[in-house]
Amino acid sequence: MSKSDKSDNGLNDLEQAQLALVRFQQKAMESGAKVLIIFEGRDAAGKDGTIKRLTEHLSVRATRVVALPKPSDRERSQWYFQRYVPYLPAAGELVIFNRSWYNRGGVEPVMGFCTPEEHETFLRDVSAFEAMLVESGVNIVKLWLDVSKKEQAKRLAERHSDPLKVLKSSPLDEAAQSRWDDYTTARDEMLKRTHAAPSPWVCVRNDDKDAGRLNVMRHIVNAIAPKEIAKQIKNPDPEIVFPFVIEALTDGRLER
Repeated sequence: MSKSDKSDNGLNDLEQAQLALVRFQQKAMESGAKVLIIFEGRDAAGKDGTIKRLTEHLSVRATRVVALPKPSDRERSQWYFQRYVPYLPAAGELVIFNRSWYNRGGVEPVMGFCTPEEHETFLRDVSAFEAMLVESGVNIVKLWLDVSKKEQAKRLAERHSDPLKVLKSSPLDEAAQSRWDDYTTARDEMLKRTHAAPSPWVCVRNDDKDAGRLNVMRHIVNAIAPKEIAKQIKNPDPEIVFPFVIEALTDGRLER
């Protein structure tokens, strides 16, 4: 997006969305609102960059980004959701999960890090768990960032050729392409079974990262900000951000 595309207050669309998020956070800190944003998606779907833009001007004290490493042996012996509970938001806090308990809906079954029984138990229990969080006052926004196989391959290659992106590399990178179809199957099952009224999935077509970041922020503002703040921001482009529906798995909106 060109920085010359300015609104009446001299801000471009991205800056307008960021300003709305700042104003929302001011209100949330005053009111004690609790917000949890979950970012999921294939490897190299653009989660890191989107989160960076989202949090760029937010309060460090009231904003936390959580990206947990693989569980320890002790954590593996716990109730599955237990390791995530300490990171949930308190009053006035915004917590962002860069991958979350939905590891068990995608990465873990595809890579054999959980048993089929553990996978099934997760799919059965997660909506009830999230419903309890919503009932306790947590506002949950769940985002699935989608990317094409060709674009993913390009971004994964850049991680190996660009020294500034080397820290994004993961031992799982190669499996992202070789097990593409397995990840697609896991994604489809996860979205179908965990899309629930208290915590619905919203999908983001993110081959164009700039457009994706802007529209994610627009969606978040519309989803969680008071009306007087949200009305100042354009609605997200429905070609880029849309609520999950079963038809999206077969009509071309989600990559296969």
